[in-house]
Amino acid sequence: MASMYSTCCVLFLALAIVALHVSPVLPTSRRVLVGRNELEQGFRVVLKHADSSKNLTKWERIQRGIMRGQHRLKRLNAMVLAAAAGSGGVKTPVIAGNGEFLMYFSIGTPPKSYSAIMDTGSDLIWIQCQPCSQCYHQSTPIFDPKKSSTYAKLSCKSHLCKALQQSTCDHGCKYTYSYGDYSMTQGKMATETLTFGKVSVPKIGFGCGEDNEGEGFSQGAGLVGLGRGELSLVSQLKEPKFSYCLTLFDDTKKSTLLMGSMAGVNHANGAVKTTPLIRNPLQPSLYYLSLNGISVGRTRLRIKKSSFALRKDGTGGLIIDSGTTITYLEESAFHAVKKGFIKNMKLPLNTSGAAGLDLCFTLPSETTQVKVPKLIFHFKGADLDLPAENYMIADPESGFVCLAMGSSNDISIFGNVQQQNMMVLHDLKKQTVSFIQTQCHKL
Repeated sequence: MASMYSTCCVLFLALAIVALHVSPVLPTSRRVLVGRNELEQGFRVVLKHADSSKNLTKWERIQRGIMRGQHRLKRLNAMVLAAAAGSGGVKTPVIAGNGEFLMYFSIGTPPKSYSAIMDTGSDLIWIQCQPCSQCYHQSTPIFDPKKSSTYAKLSCKSHLCKALQQSTCDHGCKYTYSYGDYSMTQGKMATETLTFGKVSVPKIGFGCGEDNEGEGFSQGAGLVGLGRGELSLVSQLKEPKFSYCLTLFDDTKKSTLLMGSMAGVNHANGAVKTTPLIRNPLQPSLYYLSLNGISVGRTRLRIKKSSFALRKDGTGGLIIDSGTTITYLEESAFHAVKKGFIKNMKLPLNTSGAAGLDLCFTLPSETTQVKVPKLIFHFKGADLDLPAENYMIADPESGFVCLAMGSSNDISIFGNVQQQNMMVLHDLKKQTVSFIQTQCHKL
């Protein structure tokens, strides 16, 4: 076994793929606690990566994810800046939208099966519905509410209709959701029975989308919002919490989402890292965390507190997001991290730009392992020491290894590569996020 150092990890490489096996920095044989009582609204959902069914190499999947992540980052920054500008008058709200993972469920009575994008950056649950004036192509028949005995229109006086940022009243509640790049969905608000595996949850409020346009939706039949607002799936459950466990990027096994009473982590072994959520009044759906600093190797980096601070106008801050592939840090903070890795890595810089990432190094020929400095995110109350595979990605065939992070001109995002093989619990009642190292493919 490779020797370990207190300030570095060993990243093992395999030919032609990104190797994500590392001599253990933290034990991985921890137990995951899920609710075993047969409570009404606790259930498990299978997650599939958006590119998993495509014939792609791992590096191609990563690059596609990075491109989508950059697009999502632009949306989030535009959304935050638009809210900060506070322009008057009626306007269509801009939502982050899209994501990297699909979740499977059935809707209606009798139940019809669909997949939809899981999105922790928005609230509304919606799927394409008949009659459809403008719908994108989907692999399954479009949901027809007339064929379901449990479909019911939402009243304009309902609290879910009032929770919409933009709605109209015309024989029931109608909604409009815009995603900032000409992508949008419009339709009727209704309630329906959603079924996850063997668990059916009645009277879930959702959007029956009759006009759905733009990029990024075609992976599924719609979108399931898991944000912090009233309209999200998690907020509509009796126990408003969820946890997900994302398998390694090249793993063919599916990831897992646990909802309601089944969501949880085992605190008995002391390995749980918990940090409080903070709220941005201008972006109440997003999961903001307090990041106090970052360490690379032995060094706690000199990063200004303002780099990750949530400002009074709603800009800045850091969110945790399952729908963004890599982590993006505010520009000056990323520059400090980049400088720290350049100092600690004993490899020449690769400036070809072929990887599509900001910081890459050239691998020596026939390399099977490489030492990389430790990376620790110092969240409030939780020092998250990441395994090497959660921040360094390599392509031995092309001869480079890269830092899976980038820079942002405003909001910072803790992305899903950094969350691999962790149970990540979002507890809306306690207003916390917890992390525990987990072998997600064994759940």
